Amino acid sequence: MKKEENPPSHKASTVAKAMADKSEGQGQLMEKIISLCKRRGFVFPGSEIYGGLANSWDYGPLGVELKNNIKQLWWKRFVQQRDDMVGIDAALIMNPKVWEASGHVAEFTDPLVECKKCKRRFRADHIDPNYENTKVFDQKIKCPDCKGDFSEPRQFNLMMKTFLGPAEDKASVAYFRPETAQAMFVDFKNVLETSRKKLPFGIAQVGKAFRNEVTPGNFIFRTREFEQMEIEYFISVPKTDAEWEKIFEYWKEEMWNWAVGDLGLKKDNIHECECEPQNRAHYSKRTIDLEYEFPFSRSELYGLAYRTDFDLKNHFKDGAPYHDPESGEKSYPHVIEPTFGVDRSVLAVLCDAYKEEEERVVLKLKPTLAPYKAAVFPLLKNKPELVEKAKAIYNDLKNDMMVAWDDRGNIGKRYYSQDEIGTPYCITIDFDTLEKGEVTVRDRDTMKQEKVKVADLKDFLSKKLNA
Repeated sequence: MKKEENPPSHKASTVAKAMADKSEGQGQLMEKIISLCKRRGFVFPGSEIYGGLANSWDYGPLGVELKNNIKQLWWKRFVQQRDDMVGIDAALIMNPKVWEASGHVAEFTDPLVECKKCKRRFRADHIDPNYENTKVFDQKIKCPDCKGDFSEPRQFNLMMKTFLGPAEDKASVAYFRPETAQAMFVDFKNVLETSRKKLPFGIAQVGKAFRNEVTPGNFIFRTREFEQMEIEYFISVPKTDAEWEKIFEYWKEEMWNWAVGDLGLKKDNIHECECEPQNRAHYSKRTIDLEYEFPFSRSELYGLAYRTDFDLKNHFKDGAPYHDPESGEKSYPHVIEPTFGVDRSVLAVLCDAYKEEEERVVLKLKPTLAPYKAAVFPLLKNKPELVEKAKAIYNDLKNDMMVAWDDRGNIGKRYYSQDEIGTPYCITIDFDTLEKGEVTVRDRDTMKQEKVKVADLKDFLSKKLNA
């Protein structure tokens, strides 16, 4: 009988070790990304000089550029370049009746358990992975902090409450919006009357939302204040499931194209997940999540929901808000909702772009997303003629794009410094620039250098950045 090379017990231990090593490596990757974000000005801890505030983060000079590039690219793709889309920018605080009608006051909850010993609170489904499906919490599970017993789960409303005016009474209660969607439903008739759109059409919005999360965490992935890019796409009342499913599939494809094509995320890092009925929001007939392989876990990046006519029927109870201009028929349009998290997009882009190559760390961001499109260097800081020429080129370029200036240290360190923040091209002004009118352009990803005429530099960069 042939002896097995690796007995089952050995194979199991080998697999377990490999998984443990991978987990440790992924944890280290997340630590490196967080460190880079603070060190280079992408993301800072909020209120840091006062000890910080749990899961509060501020976007620094480079982070705000990356974030704005993502939002502007999204707006261009889904609003500017489409004839069936318009945008709004609504108030953060709305009439509390909005949230009663939408079901958020009664239904927008998470299951909470509390440790009886240390009093720390957790989401039940984060502590017990089976809770999401069984709705029964396993009391054998102990607190990860102190090994104490947990209470039975209770529902915790996620909306952030505030008061309007000088009195803090029931009549003054208001909420910071937990999603951007409701304003697009409440403003539906106003948008319809002013834009003269016909079905199908969409309303888009980019803006802040607030949720009093039980267990926020994992850097900017889950925070109590976050930003959304959201679309409510209104369609005619479907006569069959096939009608709305076709549009649903279209928007699913659009979301994939955005993630892979526009953001440059690796397709293998994204997974499509169908949400079971018990795990869907109260308004949804179908939901899918696009999940990303973050270093800490595979977690939701974007969501796509079929909200039916739930929202418009709840907000317009006095009569159907849509009047078909051709048939004269009144109806409650149905809604397909693609939702994109801005902060999660930033995090996914950083995770995907972070690379360690021999002596350098490089962020291989798509040029359209990079905070700086180029950096300009005088070869020598102590040569006034080089500095003057470099400044002239720098000032000319920054009229058209975000450009960095750097004259510190040797040229190699400057290259590596720009690699670490994702700058696609470095432009060095040397003595050939003065004599021949040429600059040296160095590519971030290949590290190759080429000579380009100063007169042709803008066109050269434009073609490269928009390729």
